[in-house]
Amino acid sequence: MSGETDLQKLLKEMKPSCQEGAYVFCVVTTLDNIDLKSAVMTFVEEEGITLILKKETADRLGLSYIAVMSWITLTVHSSLEAVGLTAAFSKALSEQGISCNVVAAFYHDHIFVAQKDAVAAMHILQQFSA
Repeated sequence: MSGETDLQKLLKEMKPSCQEGAYVFCVVTTLDNIDLKSAVMTFVEEEGITLILKKETADRLGLSYIAVMSWITLTVHSSLEAVGLTAAFSKALSEQGISCNVVAAFYHDHIFVAQKDAVAAMHILQQFSA
């Protein structure tokens, strides 16, 4: 199952869903003492290992972070080869002054926005399906 590639269908059917909780991006140099089952995402970069964690997990581990975010999932199964989806929603959010950090996984796209912007971001994203 490779997912949808038609941009108009993706936009109409993306059906955003806001996950419960507060999320943070942290950087570590080692995964020692980190239970990977508690991480939403890990990504290895030259400078360090980025983790997306629930805020309470990061606090418990004593990890630092800059921003507290909400996690919005686009529930449509988008193809990794789809063209234009990220550009369309990030443009719509940026026009309203909302920064977004996007993670594309195999089935869905995930958008992290500042908690204070979550309601507005959901409203903007839902307009694509209206």
